[in-house]
Amino acid sequence: MNYEAGDSPAERNYSDRLIVGQIVSGQKDLFRLLVRRYERPVYGMGLSFFRNAEDASDFTQEVFLKVYRSLSRFEGRSRFSTWLYKIAYNTALNGVNRRKEYQSLAAEGAGIEAGDGDTPERMLIRNAARDAVLASLEELPERYRVCIDLFFFYGCSYQEIETITGFPVNTIKSHVFRAKKLLREKLERLT
Repeated sequence: MNYEAGDSPAERNYSDRLIVGQIVSGQKDLFRLLVRRYERPVYGMGLSFFRNAEDASDFTQEVFLKVYRSLSRFEGRSRFSTWLYKIAYNTALNGVNRRKEYQSLAAEGAGIEAGDGDTPERMLIRNAARDAVLASLEELPERYRVCIDLFFFYGCSYQEIETITGFPVNTIKSHVFRAKKLLREKLERLT
């Protein structure tokens, strides 16, 4: 996301609310700031559901159109990002063909770049480990993958995941716990 360097989550949330207030007050051109800030994670969610760039791009445009039309209804009871992700999640659920399954965001753009001092052997080991994790993630039930993605890749709290998915907080905690346990067991079998 394109936040200003050093912005804390609270500062970003304040900034989002301030921008939304200014947009609702007539400064419509500021909407581009929200798009720039959240376009990448929304597009990533689209890829998770639709598995191709064109549909993910269409999805992203549809989500931001809905957000723009609904900005006056944003009450600020949650973070703006939570409100936005809920719109995106519901749009994806309503638009996804039932035959297609959710694919973890971890699989999208998950290439590991070489770090300082990485040898070809280290890179091979790291890529093999990444591939094993991704394969294990794909074996998890969809509801677990959704919770894991929102928790780890979008940085959402349990309460925010509840708002986005409609799952009760205790169910979310259970899904994240069980997913981590299943992943650990699957990965231990590989070693």
